[in-house]
Amino acid sequence: MDPELDRLFEVVSGYFALLSEPTRLKILNAICEGELSVSEIVERVESTQTNVSRHLNLMYGKGVLKRRREGASTFYSIADPNIVTLCRTACVQMASQVDEKSVSNRTLKRFMQRA
Repeated sequence: MDPELDRLFEVVSGYFALLSEPTRLKILNAICEGELSVSEIVERVESTQTNVSRHLNLMYGKGVLKRRREGASTFYSIADPNIVTLCRTACVQMASQVDEKSVSNRTLKRFMQRA
């Protein structure tokens, strides 16, 4: 096969691996409307600060998120809006394969209409 394509597939695979953790998808969903502080993300994701911070640092390190510090607070936002589109497309596609009662049309519409 083509070595350049092989490298591209490795990079894409790593990108999808980064997004394969539900907490990371919840974080992206939380901040897709705009920048949030770590404490706001923790509240929206309903997880511990330690867990959320670990995922935020990983996503920041991979270039998925931007980080801004203001005093003692740290704020995160999405570095590339295309990632939101990618995740939404995947979620809508997968929703058609899960039990219809677990993901309502209303929930999908609300999810798709966010920023």
